[in-house]
Amino acid sequence: MKNFVFISPNFPVNYWKFCKELKNNGLRVMGIGDQPYDELLPELRDSLHEYYKVNSLENYDEVYRAVAFFTFKYGRIDWLESNNEYWLERDAQLRTDFNITSGFKNDDIPFMKYKSKMKEFYHKAGLATARYHLVEDIEGCRAFIEEVGYPVVVKPDNGVGAESTYRLKTDEDLVDFMGRKNPAVPYIMEEYVTAEVTTYDAIINSKGEAIWEGSNVTVSNLMDVVNDNGNSLYYLNKEIPADVKKAGLATVASFGVKSRFVHFEFFRLAKMHKGLGRKGKIIGLEVNMRPAGGYTPDMFNYAYSTDVYKIWADMIAFDKTEKEIGQSYFCPFIGRRDGKDFVMSHDEIMAKYGDKLKMVGRVPDALSGAMGNNMYVGLFDTKEEMDQYYADLNAVK
Repeated sequence: MKNFVFISPNFPVNYWKFCKELKNNGLRVMGIGDQPYDELLPELRDSLHEYYKVNSLENYDEVYRAVAFFTFKYGRIDWLESNNEYWLERDAQLRTDFNITSGFKNDDIPFMKYKSKMKEFYHKAGLATARYHLVEDIEGCRAFIEEVGYPVVVKPDNGVGAESTYRLKTDEDLVDFMGRKNPAVPYIMEEYVTAEVTTYDAIINSKGEAIWEGSNVTVSNLMDVVNDNGNSLYYLNKEIPADVKKAGLATVASFGVKSRFVHFEFFRLAKMHKGLGRKGKIIGLEVNMRPAGGYTPDMFNYAYSTDVYKIWADMIAFDKTEKEIGQSYFCPFIGRRDGKDFVMSHDEIMAKYGDKLKMVGRVPDALSGAMGNNMYVGLFDTKEEMDQYYADLNAVK
């Protein structure tokens, strides 16, 4: 029996489904987390062979001892994963220390965590990327801005989502940013690109082949959602655009991805951009060597009439899947922000769209910064229906 250690299986809350399918495929699944066992979802407890509670997942020694305990009790660990961006470096350190060969180790981390290093691999895939500058002093920033012009975007070179990401429009913005940024955090500055963000999502087997594929499009600007308290809007494509699929597969090959769930982000240029290309061209943005965040895995299941939790577990256990893809739909997410005076109340939404909604509820506080406070996930046959849905739910008085 293969031994699988799942780091933080209780968060995000839907990750118990990965554990369930691993167990169903015959793996011994052990969890390590900081939540008391009795507080875990019953479905998660039922999916785990054993659970080791630590006081803090931030404490490497505690987590190390937990893996060592499982190794002593059950033998060599075959797989160790969190499927969580926040713990990717910790996962790699544990694999390195315990010689777990089924995933990334320490030497692999820089190219998949540092935005500046990702660009090299996008270029190997034949994809352009926004010009950039690693922030050191204000003179160097001004020289870069002289080349590309305002606005520019600054964000941690090693960071998650739109965390600590800012759009600088003037020299006053630059001076303000330089005065308050954390000097211990390396920042990258990029030219601003007018574009739509789209993704290639896939489950990749050990041969580097995609055994499942999907795609989403961001409607709202994530930077504005986080920094300006905006609503969160994105949707899953009914079909994967051919150019997105081509770019995604080229990126898989460039990074040498094997045996992983991936979430690659691309820009689709909204206008001709000097040095990058024509309107509509796909260029590289960021890579994420884990599933799309939040409730997106469940949305994939709705949009493509399938089960990505099962497909991922099949990849782990069998390196292939027999799970088929059914009918496809557009699947839009809207996270409405507290404090806004919306035209449509919750009851009015349910009256008009209740038969189209697949998920309705409160977004956990830990995710609300990027996803809003109250979520509505729908399913539609046409883009026109989806656009009307967005117009109705997003309208304010």
